Amino acid sequence: MTEQVTTGTDVNRMRELNALSIVRALRGNPPSTVTELATRTGLSRPGTDVIVQGLVADGWLTVVEPDGSSVVGRPARRYRFNAGAGHVVGVDVGAHKVLAMLADLDGTVAATSRLPVDPGADPAARLAVVDAAVDECMAAAGLSPGDIWAISVGVTGPVDASGRTALFTPLPGWASVSLAEHLAARFSCPVQVENDCKLAALAERWQGAARDADDIVYVLAGMRVGAGLIIDGTLRRGYGGAAGEIGALPAVRWLTAPRHLESCASLPPGIDTDDAAAWVFNAARSGDKTARTAVRRFTRDLAVGTAALVLALDPQMVVLGGGFSRSADLMLDQLARELGRICLRVPEIRASTLGAESVALGALRLAIDEVDARLFEAGLPAPVAPRA
Repeated sequence: MTEQVTTGTDVNRMRELNALSIVRALRGNPPSTVTELATRTGLSRPGTDVIVQGLVADGWLTVVEPDGSSVVGRPARRYRFNAGAGHVVGVDVGAHKVLAMLADLDGTVAATSRLPVDPGADPAARLAVVDAAVDECMAAAGLSPGDIWAISVGVTGPVDASGRTALFTPLPGWASVSLAEHLAARFSCPVQVENDCKLAALAERWQGAARDADDIVYVLAGMRVGAGLIIDGTLRRGYGGAAGEIGALPAVRWLTAPRHLESCASLPPGIDTDDAAAWVFNAARSGDKTARTAVRRFTRDLAVGTAALVLALDPQMVVLGGGFSRSADLMLDQLARELGRICLRVPEIRASTLGAESVALGALRLAIDEVDARLFEAGLPAPVAPRA
């Protein structure tokens, strides 16, 4: 009979795994007692108590003191995951603005910075605005680059495996930019770059209109039209990062759909192109027949690509997002009718509840997912602050 020898390495690894199991049991859950954690993890109560005290000392857990509502006996201490142990940053790099958000590991936003940028700005000028927005967030939260555990950035256009928008981007010179390399010069944490429509879809499922759905087609409706896809609860990127870019097909008419609004005959002379759509939607809401026709034609073109995605994917839900989602009251019913004429089954259609913050919020969610993936990776030691 061979006697099994347990080494110090084995014991240490077991402690690490047990600590991770407790952190996982608390992550995203209400505060729990040691007894509840022992039941949930399958560990002994004494062993759980020892590990919990170590996690508190290391800063991974915090104690939730009794609120005094109990009148019988001494209430048990409860513990929660310390979401403030680390922070993440999400950034939306758009044509007219850069929006940065800084949040703890539960996604609670601690600081926000929205800075304007010239649509014609060259890459260096736009990157400077990105840096300024992130710096403003860190300053407001009293943090430094070493306190950031992950950064995710949303950009316009399909993003390849290297983090570049090599296939298409409306931002001048942006195809040559490596955001990941630029930010890595200042931050030691992982940096991810993703398409803005995909991040908006992620945000809607996390905190927005699609929290109760696993199969989602997110349609960004604005002066640019795009889509993000979540299937079986997973964000779909495609082999080259171009999943959902159905607007590249001319027959879909997404590229030209905004022209119905820009060329509306009742537009006042001299109105800026950036303000034209808002004027048309307001006029349509007030009963202007020409404006109503423009909105109807835009929605009809929007429905063509949406129907193609619905027929291909059979999603549970379509979320109408982007800047024009503020006028969803003028479009949702017609969009449903158009899909009903074409599709075998019309999914539920909802308007975004996150508006202009959806991309940055989706970037935060992606950054938190990155932290969690490394934190709960079996090969990582714990409890330590996850780093790249």
